[in-house]
Amino acid sequence: MNSMMMTGRQRPRRRRQRLGPIFVSIFILTALASAALFWWLSERPNTAHETPEYASIEHPIMLDGEWSQTGAQGEGEGLLIPLEIARKLLGDGVRYEQDSQSIILTTNQAVLHFKTGELDATMNRKPLKLSFAAKDEDGKLYLPFAPLKELFGIQAEVGETSGIVTLLMPDKKVQQGEVPASSKKGAKLRSGPDKSYPIVEDLAPGADVTVWGEEEGWYKLQSAEGFIGYAPKSGIALGESKVVPSASEEEKPFVPWNLTNERINLTWEPVYTANPDTGKIGELTGVNVVSPTWFALKDGTGQIISKADASYSTWARNKGVQVWGLFSNDFEPVKTTQALADYDTRMSMIQQLLAYAKAFKLNGINLDFENVETSDKDNFVQFVRELAPLLHEQNLVLSVDVTPKSGSEYWSLFLDRGRLAEAADFLILMAYDEHWASSPEAGSVASLPWTEQSISRLLEEDGVPAGKLILGMPFYTRIWTETVSGTGETKVTSKTMSMDSVNKLLAEKKLTPKLSEETGQNYVEFKEEGATKKIWIEDASSIRKRAELVKKYSLAGAASWRRGFESSDIWAALDKALQ
Repeated sequence: MNSMMMTGRQRPRRRRQRLGPIFVSIFILTALASAALFWWLSERPNTAHETPEYASIEHPIMLDGEWSQTGAQGEGEGLLIPLEIARKLLGDGVRYEQDSQSIILTTNQAVLHFKTGELDATMNRKPLKLSFAAKDEDGKLYLPFAPLKELFGIQAEVGETSGIVTLLMPDKKVQQGEVPASSKKGAKLRSGPDKSYPIVEDLAPGADVTVWGEEEGWYKLQSAEGFIGYAPKSGIALGESKVVPSASEEEKPFVPWNLTNERINLTWEPVYTANPDTGKIGELTGVNVVSPTWFALKDGTGQIISKADASYSTWARNKGVQVWGLFSNDFEPVKTTQALADYDTRMSMIQQLLAYAKAFKLNGINLDFENVETSDKDNFVQFVRELAPLLHEQNLVLSVDVTPKSGSEYWSLFLDRGRLAEAADFLILMAYDEHWASSPEAGSVASLPWTEQSISRLLEEDGVPAGKLILGMPFYTRIWTETVSGTGETKVTSKTMSMDSVNKLLAEKKLTPKLSEETGQNYVEFKEEGATKKIWIEDASSIRKRAELVKKYSLAGAASWRRGFESSDIWAALDKALQ
């Protein structure tokens, strides 16, 4: 028998070591070390340098602290910038017509025209020699910078060693800053707003910078060399803001209306076949501008038909009344498209208008383009931009007739009223034909609420300055005839009536008009030969209310269509209410 079993004693067990706490301690220490390492690495500034993408191209262009994704060509006075950059900065001030390779630059006072690859140019129709030509580089057009600087005041700052081009518009306010001179290490311009981003440029103590914004404790900066990046706000001292110099201006800018105490009171003079006998016109109390419908587009080459009469101009001048000759497109869309299509045909029209203005001693031109293709919107704006400076050079006013806004393609949508207002001296809102001659339903030619809404839409939606807007008002109305057929269908027809014609009808039929609260006009309705007749009346009362709208919205004045439709009391009533 086993002795151990006999005695009941067992072999002693080996004591198990407690390793768990050791492993836990090691894990904790490792985690802490890793966290410390991660913290150290994350807090340690990135010391790597990065070459920005734009540095790989020649003369990258910077706009408002951003790379434009394109570059310039040339050096110094021969600097050339891409057409798309010029357009981005100047909008309608730059026009390129590919078919003729024409470039047209327009300001309020100048029209500069030149062609790709040519030094010969014209400034306001006078010959001019450029120092550098525009060029086409692999289908991309580059414009000489010198005339852009001269005409528009654009400034170009070029990095001395980087070649980076920074373009600044005149009157722009730019915040300046610097790396404090007391800073021993200067500052690091990084590619993003955090020290983990690589360095774009090392900025020395005292280095000047431009501040374009801030983000989470970092400034977005541009260095003197043109590089863009970020630096901590604590490392940059803000300085004064600088304002980019304005473009050079004429010593005596053109003033379209110098009768400061008078609102414009224009009336259109319709000239269909012959000019009126001025001896029979009578007194036009308060009228300070007449606009005879003298000029019309003849064909697509830009030829103009004239019905101008020197004796009429003399009559107006002797009365102290300005003459703004009206130029119409004859309401013909096809020849309008052709005439507006290129610089040569537009300039042909302009030269003829200038010659007529000189010959007949006009004070201005009134453009009345209607029934125009919507696709001609930009071409019409360009025509106005080219016409205005050349008229101003001859001390002539430019006004443009516009309809109230609507969805009509040929009568409204082609008019970019905001852009037209930028170029022209005045827009004349033809606030009539709310219900037109062939309207499917009877209604007012121009109700007062509709008229006011038409005004406010141009001011609010299109940004037309009130001081550039003239309210056109009707001196006519329409008598509407509603006839009900045997099938119950109502047929609507209309006939235009002058104020005197309405007054005569009211007297003959002994009718008493009543005020329509809906339209703000006097209204009359009567039966005749089984039909219903309706008239929304234009009279001294409605004209006074329209003049009050001119004053309410601080508009430049009023225009009336047309002389000859008014009753004898209208001129005095309008003048008193308007002025």
